[in-house]
Amino acid sequence: MSAAPLVGYSSSGSEDEDEAEAGAQARPGTGGCWRTQSPLPSQRLPVPDSVLHMFLDTEEEPEDDREKHGGRVRTFPHERGNWATHVYVPYETGEEFLDLLDMLLPHAQTYVPRLVQMEAFHLSLSQSVVLRHHWILPFVQALKDRMATFPRFFFTANRVKIYTNQEKTRTFVGLEVTSGHAQFLDLVSEVDRVMEEFDLTTFYQDPSFHVSLAWCVGDARLPLEGRCLRELQNIVDEFEDPEMVLRAHAEQVRCKSGNKFFSMPLQ
Repeated sequence: MSAAPLVGYSSSGSEDEDEAEAGAQARPGTGGCWRTQSPLPSQRLPVPDSVLHMFLDTEEEPEDDREKHGGRVRTFPHERGNWATHVYVPYETGEEFLDLLDMLLPHAQTYVPRLVQMEAFHLSLSQSVVLRHHWILPFVQALKDRMATFPRFFFTANRVKIYTNQEKTRTFVGLEVTSGHAQFLDLVSEVDRVMEEFDLTTFYQDPSFHVSLAWCVGDARLPLEGRCLRELQNIVDEFEDPEMVLRAHAEQVRCKSGNKFFSMPLQ
C-alpha cells in the first residue's frame, strides 16, 4: 500500500485561507443531497485610533461658520493654513463696570435693538492680519521679546464713541482712552516693528484706542451718533465715581491666532 503524500503547512496565514476555501466546496448533506455552505464571516479586529488618525493634518484649522459668530463677514477669505491673528491688551472688568454696562446697553438698544454685548473686552494693538501656521510661534516669540521690557501702566477709557470696521459691515459702541494714550502709542510701535519683521500690515495712523462694549452687524452710525451718543455719555458722567470705575491697569499683551491664545506679561 502506498503511503499518502506528506503535506507541509507554513507558519503563515495560508492555513486559514485553505480552510476558508474548503468551506465553500460541496459537502454531503442529509438525504444524500449535496449543498453548498456559505463561508463564515471573518471577525475583524478594530483598527487602533493611532492608525485611523495617523494621516490627519497636524494643523488644527479654525472653523469658518458664520452662524457661530453672529453672521459677521470675514475681512479676508479663509484659506487652509492661514490663521487670523490679532494683538491686544485685555480689559479686566469689575462689578461696577458691569453695572455701568447694564445701564448703557439697554439705552443704546432703544436706538439700535440688534446691538449685543461683547463677549470679552480688550483694546486692540494691531489690525487683524494673516499668519501662516508655521510662523505663529516665531511671531509670538518676537512679540514676547519686545514686551519683556515694556513697563506696565494705568489708563482710563471714559469717552463714549461709535466705531465701524473698515468695510462698514460692523458697528461698535466703545469707550475711548482719555488717559494713557501715549503709552498705548509706544506699545503699538513695538507691535508694529514685529509686524514689519514678518511683512504684515501695521496699525492705523492716529489710532483711537478704545474698549468696545457692544456691536451689531451693519453700519449703524446714523441712529447711534448725535442724541444717542450724548445720552450715553451723560450716563457715564453721572455714574458714581466714573474715573475710578473706568481706570484700568495694562499688565499684559495677548495674541490670538486662530483658536490659540498667547500671553505676554509686561514688566
